[in-house]
Amino acid sequence: MSNGSSNDLSGAITGLMETFGKLAQQQVEVVNNVLKSASDMVGPLGKTMTDLAGNMVNTVNEVLQNVSSTIGGGSK
Repeated sequence: MSNGSSNDLSGAITGLMETFGKLAQQQVEVVNNVLKSASDMVGPLGKTMTDLAGNMVNTVNEVLQNVSSTIGGGSK
């Protein structure tokens, strides 16, 4: 009987270790998916920020040109 109990304990430990291994693997996969999603977002976000900065510079430039034209036109 002690041999059967030993086999049961060994099987339980093996099953427990397999479960822990699967949980660890799933956590690694989740972290990898989060990192991949974050890196996939960086490219478009960077382009959007660059476009926004360029649009802001163009808008400020147009405002300054309009102010300059108004001041230059008024002094003639």
